[in-house]
Amino acid sequence: MSVVQKAVALAPDAWVPGGHPDPLIHHRSGLIGAPVPRIDAPQKVAGQARFAAEVPLDGMLYAALVYSTIAKGRLASLDTSAAAAAPGVALVMTHRNAPRLQPLPTFTSNMRSAAQDSIPVLQDDRIHWNGQPVALVLAETQEQADYAKSMLHPVYEPEHAVTRFAEAKAAGLETGAMMGMQFKDEINDAEKVLATSPVKVDEVYSTPRHNHNALELHAVTVIWEDDNLTVHDATQKLAHTAWSLAHAFGLDEKQVRVLSPYVGGGFGGKGLWQHHLLAAAAARLAGRPVRLVLTREGVYRIVGGRTLTEQRVAIGARPDGKFEALIHIGKVAMTPHNNMPEPLIMGTRGRYAARALRLEVQAARVDMMANTFMRAPGEAVGTFALESAVDELAARLDMDPIELRLRNEPDKEPTSGLPFSLREVEKIFRDGAERFGWSRRNQTPGQRREGEWLIGTGVASGTYPHNRMPGGAARLTVTRDGHATVEFAGQEMGMGTATVHAQVTAERLGLPMTRVAAKYGDSLLPGRVMAVGSAQTTSFGAAIAATHKKLVKELTSLAGNDSPLAGLSPDEVGGLNAGLAKLDDPTRHESYASILSRAGRMELTVEAEAPPPLETMHWSMHSHSAMFCEVKVNAVTGEIRVSRILGSFACGRILNARTASSQFRGAIIMGIGLALMEETQFDERNGRIMNASLSEYHVPVHMDVPEIEVMWTDTPDPHAPMGAHGVGEIGITGTAAAIANAVFNATGKRIRDLPITLDKLL
Repeated sequence: MSVVQKAVALAPDAWVPGGHPDPLIHHRSGLIGAPVPRIDAPQKVAGQARFAAEVPLDGMLYAALVYSTIAKGRLASLDTSAAAAAPGVALVMTHRNAPRLQPLPTFTSNMRSAAQDSIPVLQDDRIHWNGQPVALVLAETQEQADYAKSMLHPVYEPEHAVTRFAEAKAAGLETGAMMGMQFKDEINDAEKVLATSPVKVDEVYSTPRHNHNALELHAVTVIWEDDNLTVHDATQKLAHTAWSLAHAFGLDEKQVRVLSPYVGGGFGGKGLWQHHLLAAAAARLAGRPVRLVLTREGVYRIVGGRTLTEQRVAIGARPDGKFEALIHIGKVAMTPHNNMPEPLIMGTRGRYAARALRLEVQAARVDMMANTFMRAPGEAVGTFALESAVDELAARLDMDPIELRLRNEPDKEPTSGLPFSLREVEKIFRDGAERFGWSRRNQTPGQRREGEWLIGTGVASGTYPHNRMPGGAARLTVTRDGHATVEFAGQEMGMGTATVHAQVTAERLGLPMTRVAAKYGDSLLPGRVMAVGSAQTTSFGAAIAATHKKLVKELTSLAGNDSPLAGLSPDEVGGLNAGLAKLDDPTRHESYASILSRAGRMELTVEAEAPPPLETMHWSMHSHSAMFCEVKVNAVTGEIRVSRILGSFACGRILNARTASSQFRGAIIMGIGLALMEETQFDERNGRIMNASLSEYHVPVHMDVPEIEVMWTDTPDPHAPMGAHGVGEIGITGTAAAIANAVFNATGKRIRDLPITLDKLL
C-alpha cells in the first residue's frame, strides 16, 4: 500500500468523498429505481440512431485491410501495382507511403491513452502477430476495395515466434502488474499452513482464450478539415481516443473530435485499435473522408480479447469449515507489446477470511495479438477457479456450500484491512436460496433424474469492485421555462447510461424527466471517463452531483433577499417542484422560472468536476452476487442444458430497475457462454486464430438461455455517489462456477477446464 493510500485509509471519514452521504440516497419520489425506458429507444426502434458505420459523408472512400499470416518477422515485399490499377481504387497504403505517426503509450501506462499496444502502426516492415494489418486499400465502394485487396500477395521473412504457452512459461514468468498495482499478496506462510490443515483441496483450473463479439462491428468514419480531425466511432473511450489520435498525428487535443452517440456493445473491446489510426492516416493521405468497418474476421485479427489462464487454487480448512490457508496463483499470457495481465485474483482478495493467503498473477510473453479487458476481467475467470474449489471443499466436508461460504465471511477486507462500506453477502445468499428453493437440493451427486436427464443444482459467489474514475465532469443548464440539459462525455453502449443520468438529474433538480435532456457521446463535452470497470455511472454521477451543488449555490445567490430562500446556505436547499426548496421545510420554495426572471436571466449554465475517487482507498467497496443454477445433463449424449438461473445481487441502490435487470441478465448470458461454449481456438504452430467467425466461435443463442430471474437488496451504500455500485460486470462473475458446480451435482464429474463440452462428460 502506497503512502497516499495509507494516509487516505487513516483519514477521518468526513475528509473523504462519501464521508457525507449523497442527499439523493434519501429521495423516494419514485423516479430513482423506477423501470424507466431508455430515452434513446424511439430513435433505435425507428432506425434513426446512426451508428459509426452509418454516417453519410460526401466523397467518402471505403477501406479494406490485408492481415499478416505470420506471427513474427518482416514484410519482405508487396507488389501493389495490380491493386492500385483495379477499378475504383483511390489508394493502396503500406508502410512505404503511410503518414509518419508518433508511437502511442498503452492505456495501462498512461491515464490519457486509449491505445491497446505500443506497436508503431504501419511505420515499418516488422510483423508482431499473426493478423497484424500490413496494407490498406481505399476505393469508391466496399466491393471494389475488397476485390483490390484480394490482388495483394505479401511475401514474408518469418522469424522464430513464441506462440506455444509452454515455451513462453519456460522462458520465464513475471509477476503481473498494471497501473501501479502489483498482483501479488502474501499474508503468513500459506504453503506451510496448507500442509498442516486437516482438510484441503489443491487443484488446477484452466480457461481458454476468448474473443469479443459485440453485435456492432468495430467501425470508424473519419474526415479531415484542414488539420482538424473528426472521427465517428464505436468506442467506450471517447476522450481517450481523441487524446490518442491527437498524440499520434502531432495535434492539439482540441483539433480532434470523436463522436460516438451509439455503440452496439463494448464489453471492454471497443477501445482504440489499429484500424482507428489506419483510417485517419489513409483519409489524410487521400484527402477524402474514409469509412473503415472491420469484418467479423477482422475483429478477431486485430481486436484483443481475454487471455487463457491456468490457475492453482488450494484451500486448507479446519473440520468446521473455517479456512486456514487460501492460495490462488494464476498463469496468463501477454504480448511483448502490451501490459494486460488478466487480474484473476481481484475477487479473491476480498472474498474470504483465512489465516494465511498467497495470491499472485504470473505472466508469460507470447507473440500474439494484444489481449485486453473483457467483461469482468480477472473476476469472471478467477471466480470459476475459486468458487469451484470452495464447492470441492464443501463436498469433502459434507457441508452445504452456502453455509461453508458464510462461515468464512470476513469482518474486513482480508488483504487491505479496510472496513466494508456495505456488505450484504449473507442476505443475498439467504434470500436467493429461499427464492430458488435451495433447501430441496440433494447434496449427493447424481441422485435426481428425469428419463435420460440428470439434474443438478449449484451455487457460487461473485464480487466486483466499486470503481470511480478520475476525470468525471459535467455541465448543467437550467432555463427560465423550467427545462434542463445535462452534458457529459459519456458513452452509451446500450446499458442505459444516458437514461440513468437523465433520471438522476431530474431527481436532483425536482423536474419531471420530460423536461430533462441528456447530451453525451461527444469528446468535446466535459469529462474524460472510460466506460469500463462498471465505473461510468458513478464517475459521471459524482460529477453531476458536484455540478448540481454548484448550480444550487449560484441560484441561491441569484435569488437574493426577496426570495423565500433568503438566508439559506446551499447545503440547506434542494431541488423540488421545478425549483429550489428548504430541505426540511418545502414551503420555503421558489421556482427556477421565478429566480431567473427576477435576475434577468434566460438560463444558467454551470460546469464542475467530481472530487478524486479517494473513497475507494478508505473503504472496501464492492458489488456482490450469489448465483444459483440448475442444469440438466443427458446421461447418454453428455449434452448440458441450463434450465434455471437466479442471480441475487447486492449493488447498493439500483437506479433504474429496467436497465439494471438487462445488465444482470446480459452478463449472466455471457457467463453461460463462458461456462459451456466460448473458446478461441489458437493454433500454437503459427499463432493464428482458427475460428474467426460466429459460425465457429459459439456464443449462447435463444435455445441456450433459460428464464433468468434476478433480485437485489436495493440498500444504498452511504459512501458511494447516489448510493449506487456498478452492475455491468457482477452478473458474469460467479456464473460459470455455479454452472460447473451444478454439473458436478448432476453427474458427480468435476470439470476443471472450461468450456464444459459434452466430450468432457462422456
